[in-house]
Amino acid sequence: QLLDDYPKCFVVGADNVGSKQMQQIRMSLRGKAVVLMGKNTMMRKAIRGHLENNPALEKLLPHIRGNVGFVFTKEDLAEIRDMLLANKVPAAARAGAIAPCDVTVPAQNTGLGPEKTSFFQALGITTKISRGTIEIL
Repeated sequence: QLLDDYPKCFVVGADNVGSKQMQQIRMSLRGKAVVLMGKNTMMRKAIRGHLENNPALEKLLPHIRGNVGFVFTKEDLAEIRDMLLANKVPAAARAGAIAPCDVTVPAQNTGLGPEKTSFFQALGITTKISRGTIEIL
C-alpha cells in the first residue's frame, strides 16, 4: 500500500542502528515520511506484486541486501535525506563492529595489569607481559 501512496522512496542501510536511535528517526520524520523495516523476502514479494502497476520498482530489487529499510515520502528527497543524516551519531565500538576508519596501535607499555591480556587477544593485538604490565609488540 505504501508503494501506491508515496511516489518517492529511499533504501536505507540500518547496520549498527539501535532501537532508541530508530525510534528517534521515526519521530523526527513523523508527518513527512514513513519508515518501513522488515524481512527482505517480504519486501521483495511486495515489490514484485506492484511491478504491473509500476515497472520502475524493479530497480529497487537488487538493493534489498543485508539490513535495509525503506523511507517513503511525498516531500523533497534532499530535505528528508538531510533529516536522516542529522540523526546519524557516532557510536562506541562494540564487538564485531567494523570501524569506519583505520586504527593503529603503537608498540608501547600500556600500564595495564596482566588480567587484561584477553582483551588485546580478542582484538588480535600481540602482547607480552613485562614487569607485571602488558606491553604491546
